[in-house]
Amino acid sequence: MVLMKAMIGPQPEYKMTPTLAEMTRVFTRIGLLSFGGPAAQIALMHRELVEERDWVSEKDYLSALSFCMLLPGPEAMQLATWTGWRMHGTKGGLIAGLLFVLPGAAVVLALSMIYAAFGQLPLIAALFTGVQAAVVAIVIEALLRVSKRALNGRIYWVIAAVAFFALFALNIPFPVIIIAAALFGAFTSKAPSTPAPAIPHAPARTQFTLAIWLALWLIPLAVLWQFERGLLFDIGLFFSKLAVVTFGGAYAVLAWMTQAVVQDKGWLSLPQMMDGLGLAETTPGPLILVTEFVGYLAAHKQGGWMYGIAGAVVTLWMTFVPCFLWIFTFAPYIARITAEPRLAGALKAITAAVVGVIANLSLWFAAHVIFKSVGKIDFGPFHLIFPDWASVNLVALAIGIVAAWLLLMRHWSLPLVLGLSALASVVAALI
Repeated sequence: MVLMKAMIGPQPEYKMTPTLAEMTRVFTRIGLLSFGGPAAQIALMHRELVEERDWVSEKDYLSALSFCMLLPGPEAMQLATWTGWRMHGTKGGLIAGLLFVLPGAAVVLALSMIYAAFGQLPLIAALFTGVQAAVVAIVIEALLRVSKRALNGRIYWVIAAVAFFALFALNIPFPVIIIAAALFGAFTSKAPSTPAPAIPHAPARTQFTLAIWLALWLIPLAVLWQFERGLLFDIGLFFSKLAVVTFGGAYAVLAWMTQAVVQDKGWLSLPQMMDGLGLAETTPGPLILVTEFVGYLAAHKQGGWMYGIAGAVVTLWMTFVPCFLWIFTFAPYIARITAEPRLAGALKAITAAVVGVIANLSLWFAAHVIFKSVGKIDFGPFHLIFPDWASVNLVALAIGIVAAWLLLMRHWSLPLVLGLSALASVVAALI
């Protein structure tokens, strides 16, 4: 307990500090209502924690948000974990982070089991055709939203264009693009006008925290390697790698994850991957919970529903334990990290590259949803997709256009647009 308190670090000035029970009740509410992706989730927590309850100051909240955006993984979940950590140490961070994830994880698991059991029925397949068409509109909306924030200078437009070309035409791996953008941003950043605050002297505590969470993260993977060495180990290894490159939110990594699980590993088909994204969009919790859907279906395909649950559990563990590692290890240094110019430059460059990544994802998804047959053209270093124009799916095209109009022009809620898209596809199938 003494060590846990020591790990908390210097406290910001709160207008009031909640009890652990009060904090738990509020984060239960946040976890149940956290629909709509990271932007909506961050706004929800701001309203609950800053505006209505005065538990966190505006300055601390925005500083922590900047810190979480520097990290791989879902920034909204990590922000929730940081808030709980600041209020009640490691115990508070665990409660806040878990309550942010577990309600959505339970819903996604239930929907994954239903999908695996009944997803091949004609009407169910038609329902998900509408969901897939709406997902294309959702990704385009994410592209426009991120572009407004990220492309605030000519150099960032260039970074986005290079990232798009590298993915779309050259098939360069996503992690390579992120690392290259980070290095470019770090080495071209300018020094700040005022020095950054000093880092607190706590190397022993930091090393202990890092060792504990690395063990919690990787020992289960080592156990799977020792005793299983099958699909569960492959799932754990893949999502462990994913956990350290998920910069820029779930959309940024979806293209790489989709290519890996569909084309390279054959765990899911592309329509199944699109359906999983649609399910994750309509449930509470971070969008990266789509990984749970992937883990369940991959394992279910090989060993039935019990093996599927094991796959989902392994996926969740490897995806979210690193989030606690980042927060509990680096949160004492938040003031220094958010003021460090090279890190800030790296983040800006990564965010610009993410625009190119999402643009590639938008085009790739649209081609595979709107056209029933998509081929490839390879010449030299270039690898391009080429749709068969005779295979166009007019229903999916129409639903995608209407969904984009409703989301971008009319600003309808995401669950409503997804529901109407699914209903329209079912009606078209019945007709």
